[in-house]
Amino acid sequence: MRELTYIQAIREAIQLEMRTDDKVFMVGQDIRGGVYPHTKGLIDEFGPDRIVDTPIAETGMFGTAFGAALEGYRPIVDYMFGSCAFVNFNESSVMTGQQYFMHGAKSSLPMVMTCAVGLGKRIGNDHAMFIHSTFCRQPGIKVAMASTPYDAKGMFASAIRDNNPVMIPWHTGVMQKRGHVPEEQYYIPLGVADVKREGTDVTVLANSEQLYNVLDLAEELAKEGINIEVIDPRSFVPFDLDTVLKSIEKTNRLIIVDEDWESCGMASTISARVVEHGFDFLDAPIRRICLPNIPIPGGYMEDYTRPTKERIEATIREILQ
Repeated sequence: MRELTYIQAIREAIQLEMRTDDKVFMVGQDIRGGVYPHTKGLIDEFGPDRIVDTPIAETGMFGTAFGAALEGYRPIVDYMFGSCAFVNFNESSVMTGQQYFMHGAKSSLPMVMTCAVGLGKRIGNDHAMFIHSTFCRQPGIKVAMASTPYDAKGMFASAIRDNNPVMIPWHTGVMQKRGHVPEEQYYIPLGVADVKREGTDVTVLANSEQLYNVLDLAEELAKEGINIEVIDPRSFVPFDLDTVLKSIEKTNRLIIVDEDWESCGMASTISARVVEHGFDFLDAPIRRICLPNIPIPGGYMEDYTRPTKERIEATIREILQ
């Protein structure tokens, strides 16, 4: 069984889609040299016309991709770090998300936006912040985030094939995780959650590096007879609420772990939807484990703000009392 790292899986998805369709190209900063390995060596196969390296000018970079998408190309915009997407936020979110609606459903915008996000590397607020919740609030943009190498390849391929704009960040904490990845191209539909571990006592919704923390913790607590069901949402827009409701109908409890800020984040939105549609399933209040509403500190102080296995375990034990 062949294994790849997460970042290799992203690269393979991009490579296969570029081989399949010559309208797929990448634009971004330092993507020829491969600052992150998901673009390493692509310049050698596809050349500078399809691996377009740009200056540090996000508005111009995004404008190149936006215009190309209007003409039927399928650009992949690589921001390197998630916060860089805010430099041209009006274009990357408002204009992009509303393009199809504002033009009477006559102008599709098949483009992918990707970037690195996530805590754990102690690189500070500008480079670590999560951005998925911010883009989820912009109508017309699909937002997804794969957690495993298998999901990364299939979801990036689906994002590139989609006729809508898709924001699909990836977490630096999982880029060297290894897992089974088939050689052939395959597609995982956006908007479908995945139950990574079945359980009966409490449902924990987690993504990216936090998914691995929860899965590890679930195995440890199973020795005490605590049975945790673990769900990876995979996509935030569209969001697979049915899978979550089906799970809490069984477990009657829900914990949401998200590295975004507590205020106005996806954890809040998911909590509200569950209460609206599944309140009668709940035997305890929904619990959120997120970042406090402060900028992400650099250095060792980061460890005092991010969700940890200890915080998750304490919350699980509390909700089961």
